[in-house]
Amino acid sequence: MEYACDAPGNRTWFRIVTEAEAATESREMAHAVEKYFRREWDKAAAAYRPATSVFIEQSIGLADHIQRTMPLFLTLRDMDGTALVTAMLPRPGTTERGMSPIVVGPANADPYPDHEDAIAALARHYNLALDRTRCYPYQRR
Repeated sequence: MEYACDAPGNRTWFRIVTEAEAATESREMAHAVEKYFRREWDKAAAAYRPATSVFIEQSIGLADHIQRTMPLFLTLRDMDGTALVTAMLPRPGTTERGMSPIVVGPANADPYPDHEDAIAALARHYNLALDRTRCYPYQRR
């Protein structure tokens, strides 16, 4: 994981950068972020065009391309490393065409009542609107 930003209350946002980290997040949070991470990883990998036709060199730059093009997957952790919230955000500097930010708690619960201030810190860090009505996909109607 990579540090993203601090949040109030001794909590920290980290970027999930590997499939293993996404799998851990899925297990700890009892939701399917691993599935979405893998899907976005595969889409980014499929869009990669090597800079050379030399077979042995074709994967040079693939990992960087994937990290530059896929959405951001983030986890909010407390001081003990406990997973509290998971977020999937569009890449900074890109339009949100076809991708709304998603923010969920354990087992897809609503994270806003307990972590709204931390979500607001993430929103400020990436200059995004992350309000509940837009980002929490399981609201009761």
